Amino acid sequence: MTKSLRLRFALACGGVFVLAGAVLVGVAALVVRQSLEPRDGLRQPRWIHVAGSYYSPWHFQYSVAQQRAEQVRRVYQADAVKNVLVVGGLALVPGGGLGALLGWRAAGWTLRPMRSVTASARRIAQSHDLSERIAHDGPDDELKELADIVDTVLGRLARSFDGQRRFVANASHELRTPLTINRTLVDVAVRRADASEDVKRLGESLLLVNTRHERLIDGLLALAEGEQKVLDRRPFDLTDVAEHVLDAAAEEAGAARVTVHRLLDPAPTAGEPVLVERLVQNLVENAIRHNHPGGEVWVSTRRRADRVELVVANTGLPVPPYEIETIFEPFRRLHGDRLRSERGSGLGLSIVRVIADAHGGVVTATPREEGGLTLAVELPGVEPL
Repeated sequence: MTKSLRLRFALACGGVFVLAGAVLVGVAALVVRQSLEPRDGLRQPRWIHVAGSYYSPWHFQYSVAQQRAEQVRRVYQADAVKNVLVVGGLALVPGGGLGALLGWRAAGWTLRPMRSVTASARRIAQSHDLSERIAHDGPDDELKELADIVDTVLGRLARSFDGQRRFVANASHELRTPLTINRTLVDVAVRRADASEDVKRLGESLLLVNTRHERLIDGLLALAEGEQKVLDRRPFDLTDVAEHVLDAAAEEAGAARVTVHRLLDPAPTAGEPVLVERLVQNLVENAIRHNHPGGEVWVSTRRRADRVELVVANTGLPVPPYEIETIFEPFRRLHGDRLRSERGSGLGLSIVRVIADAHGGVVTATPREEGGLTLAVELPGVEPL
């Protein structure tokens, strides 16, 4: 934007120079033309002296001389005006270029503080760290006023997001305690020797609902933690994380009769391993739970140039392309399934996107023609460990 503004300013300066020069050349041409017009005192003198003789204005020879003088004057007048217009017009071309060049230099000097402000704003936007400020140190002008307004907005946004994260984290921690007590009481009641079958079935239903609430709280905590930029990056291999998650999910995949295929190549990256483990876990659990008996899941990791990639694909129900973006929204579920708690709280893919963003990565989803989804996560790569 700064370059475009600088170019427009330079072109405007060149245009103003050409326009002002054209007006000046036109005025000069008019002045020259007017200066070479015949004067009243010289048009018809009382006598004219030629070769020792005096002729009156009504003499024939005087008339011829007068016509010749008028002809010479008109020729000189036309040539003088033409020269002013031609030379002045030709001078406008380099003059306009010089004006544009001077305008470019002047714009660069004028916009130098704006480039600094723009660079600071871009750094803050890319870092996702709302604690940073532009802190423009310059004269008290319009640019400083704009930078101060942006700093004020950033401060309000930072306070708002921090307050939201603290609320979610505090509420989640406060809710965990009663849920843990509920699970303990229900478990004790179900395991009593004199518990009836109705009490056991009710207890199992309550434990299932309690588990659903615990997953929801864990998801909210993960969202609150994942929205913070990962500043302390530690190197690790994404393959190790994927192997650990797949080993832990083997029992659930066996119970759901889902076959898991793995193709794990080295994929060194850096970040917070615990958060990345949660990312991989959510993708694998999503692929297993949104599948059908006898279905399959494919998990692969690899390195591509300066990026590492994790791909999780699964069979399942067909996914319409227009619903792809909505699956990353919190509490959105495909096919309207809100009753089966074993399929999660609707936060899994939202957490995946938040964690990927916090690590400077991206996540994309593509529907498979045979049914199911292919989810790919790209993270910044590092040199092999």
